[in-house]
Amino acid sequence: MSCKPIENRRQFLKRAAGVASASLAFPHIVPSSALGRDGAVAPSDRVTMGFIGVGGMGQEYLRAFIYQPDVQVLAVCDPNRWRREQAQHFVNGQYNKQVCAAHNDFRELVARPDIDAVCIASLDSWHVLHALAAVRAGKDLSVAKPLGMSIDEIKLLREETNRHGRVFQFVRLMRTEPGFRFACELVRNGRIGKLKTIKVGVHSGAGGGRDWPEGDNERSGVAKIEPEPVPEWLDYEMWLGPAPAAPYTTARLAYPHWFHVSDYSLGYVSGWAIHLIDIAQWGHGTELTGPVEVSGTAVWPHDDALCDNPTSWDVHYEYADGVRLQCTGSSPNFPGVRHGVTFEGSEGWVFAKWGNVLEAQPKSLLESKIGPNEIHLQVIDSYEKNFIECVKSRGRTICPIDVAVRDDTVCQLGWISFKLQNRKLKWDPEKEIFPDDPDASRLMKRTLRSPWRYEV
Repeated sequence: MSCKPIENRRQFLKRAAGVASASLAFPHIVPSSALGRDGAVAPSDRVTMGFIGVGGMGQEYLRAFIYQPDVQVLAVCDPNRWRREQAQHFVNGQYNKQVCAAHNDFRELVARPDIDAVCIASLDSWHVLHALAAVRAGKDLSVAKPLGMSIDEIKLLREETNRHGRVFQFVRLMRTEPGFRFACELVRNGRIGKLKTIKVGVHSGAGGGRDWPEGDNERSGVAKIEPEPVPEWLDYEMWLGPAPAAPYTTARLAYPHWFHVSDYSLGYVSGWAIHLIDIAQWGHGTELTGPVEVSGTAVWPHDDALCDNPTSWDVHYEYADGVRLQCTGSSPNFPGVRHGVTFEGSEGWVFAKWGNVLEAQPKSLLESKIGPNEIHLQVIDSYEKNFIECVKSRGRTICPIDVAVRDDTVCQLGWISFKLQNRKLKWDPEKEIFPDDPDASRLMKRTLRSPWRYEV
């Protein structure tokens, strides 16, 4: 991939206007040496960054990047004024100077010539439009999962990212965990024999899950949508963006409720399952291709006026080499498929889960050593460090745009199969089309609300 070299870092911004004090959601204090002071990294050697979307995950990414000694954060952006001012205060507090600007409109941030790279953690429905604007403005991209809301739009993002020669990283998947990597190396090196089946089990967000302030059910429970006045601190039109017009309600903006609203997200079939779908693809060695057939079923909610994404699902994929992948989302207790990823082969199996949980049969597989001439998968310290190193070297990140599109496509194929339940869909992973299937092909596209569009 041909890439333009990064120019020397620009001077810091002049003092930005201060804002009224606000209680911060950023408790971490970063040592001055980690911020490029004390002579650690010269300003000209730092990568300057802007952040679009500084809610829960956006705050986490901001904290992670600001720890990197060769990063300088110059701007944050969010249609929620309270959040962007929080983030601005946090950044300025860490640098002990007014260096961070706060934008309501992402177009102002990406147009700045003093920003090298952008981290995007906005609503899923915004990801591709934000990323397209950034890449067309010459910025490198770190984009939160999932990638997008339709197959056609993520293919367009891949085309534009490659055409503009930008570094891209898909964050944060599970490739930094040694347990997942070792499981994949066992599979790739034939330790379980011929790979037959991969099973992925995830939480669907339909109850019995995490302990949110609203309760253990991530759905809104709203029986009827009652319009409310838009708060003065929110640019609601910018929050909605390309999604359909809808009355403001407090529940609509609440996380995790919006994750289960199909106008803003495909739910956990992409937002949660993609963590393990990526591991399945990594272990299978199919990062740059995909299945040839998919069929799935889903249970859709009937008692929630807001959250309309599936409450459970079961989707089956088949690859050209005969390997079958099953992805199940359910709760509680994930019946049928364990929460994690299981690779089953002709001579054994290996199971991996968050927190470096590993099981295998035979158990001796866990003592296996990967030899110097065998397949070794990439090792990184952190997604943030890997991204910044690649921005400087113009190298490929551990999860570049081509891999991200393939991961996201597998999830979206599952979603499309839910919409066309009880029939097998044929998929051409080389041409990335449904051959002779107009119904499935229509679901590869997404209509944007005016005035938003993909074109320049």
